[in-house]
Amino acid sequence: MTRRGKRQDPALPEGPFITRDKSFYRTFFPLLLVITLQQLAALTVNLVDNIMLGRYTELALSGATLVNQIQFILQQLCGGIGAGVSVLGSQYWGRKEIRPIRRITSVGVKFALAAGLVFCLLTRLFPARALGIFTGDGAVIAEGVKYLRIMCWTYIIFAVSNTLMYSLQSVETAFIGTVMSCSTIVINLCLNYCLIFGNLGFPELGIRGAAVATLVSRSMELAIILVYLLFIDKKLKMKLGDIFGVDFAYLKDFCAAALPVMMSGLLWGVAQGAQTAVLGHMSGPVIAANSIAAVIFGVFVVVGMSSANAASVTMGKTVGRGDFASVKPYARTLQLIFLCIGVVQALLMLLTRKAIVSFYTVSEEARLLAEQFLVVLGITSVGSCYEYPVEGGIIAGGGNPKYQAIVDNLFMWLFTIPSAAISAFVFHAPPIVVFCFLKADQFLKCIPNGIVVNRYRWVRQLTRAEDGK
Repeated sequence: MTRRGKRQDPALPEGPFITRDKSFYRTFFPLLLVITLQQLAALTVNLVDNIMLGRYTELALSGATLVNQIQFILQQLCGGIGAGVSVLGSQYWGRKEIRPIRRITSVGVKFALAAGLVFCLLTRLFPARALGIFTGDGAVIAEGVKYLRIMCWTYIIFAVSNTLMYSLQSVETAFIGTVMSCSTIVINLCLNYCLIFGNLGFPELGIRGAAVATLVSRSMELAIILVYLLFIDKKLKMKLGDIFGVDFAYLKDFCAAALPVMMSGLLWGVAQGAQTAVLGHMSGPVIAANSIAAVIFGVFVVVGMSSANAASVTMGKTVGRGDFASVKPYARTLQLIFLCIGVVQALLMLLTRKAIVSFYTVSEEARLLAEQFLVVLGITSVGSCYEYPVEGGIIAGGGNPKYQAIVDNLFMWLFTIPSAAISAFVFHAPPIVVFCFLKADQFLKCIPNGIVVNRYRWVRQLTRAEDGK
């Protein structure tokens, strides 16, 4: 067996330019479909919150937006933990070894629990200070604190359920995430309707009602995935002790695969918070417009972003089983798929942006800014749907998760944040100009990613014999 982590000879077999291997399409597209439905359902929950709070008051929408920046940082950190579980798990899945996947999942859950607890405690103890990082508007902060005092408890629940979901994706079981997210939509929609506006005899809680709805929804998500893993799943066959017991046999392996992505995710989340802070210190309508544009963008590019997860499992499974002859044709085929997805999603976003923004009850300034931001996001989404799945799917799944950490943060901290801050606070540029600087890296990263992925020096086997400690 190839030594764990050893880079393969870049002179891999050439193969056809586009793969004709039916097993590739049977693996990638079903995964893409169920992961997309799962992510779309999860994003729909955010969209429902966004629209309902936007119809309640612009202040409530802005306050929730600040809290969502904290949630986003946690999501990025937990995404790194999940990526470690998925990359390692999919390679062991390619070798048809299940026990290591259970033990890797156990390590991932411990990291996720620690992250969720830290975020929960910090935001519970210092809510106003946490939100004050993103804006100086006291009214927005006060509204956000109402939301955060309840939302903080969801961080622990989300961290665990997200990691367990990644473990199932690694063995090509992703439909349960769709079931989980769809149940969340129904619960969240009903409770938002009742608790935000005080309908059907319920008290009118405003932004607090949205937080309560999310807490109940997250709790149901965790319950569903635990029931499935413990009583229904036939692949991992996990027990409660496998999830929460102490087993660090694969700690070193997990850290090697996950820590770079975790640090990248944390820094990326902080960077997104810094972007919000740049916009948030401009005006309240800019915060609202950014929130609207971000949620709509997330829904439209869901297929492109989901393709990263599907590609990671596909490439991980291929490398794990030692099928190096398929690497080049698979990688080239995936890149073409990513580009096609990006073009289609960009066109849809640009054509429907005005109709969607019209659902929001916000000021005219916020509405116009949201439409302008969506034009920028529509154009750059072609780059987003290529560069992100290439680095986070093909390269990471093929055995080099460190690359994504390096390239993302180099561009973010050396170009995006400095250029946006200078344009906003030194040259006092209009919000749309600042926004263009914030999103330019989505095209710029395509250049190094396109070069690196087609050199194939990222192909590595991360697995080892189970008795090797």
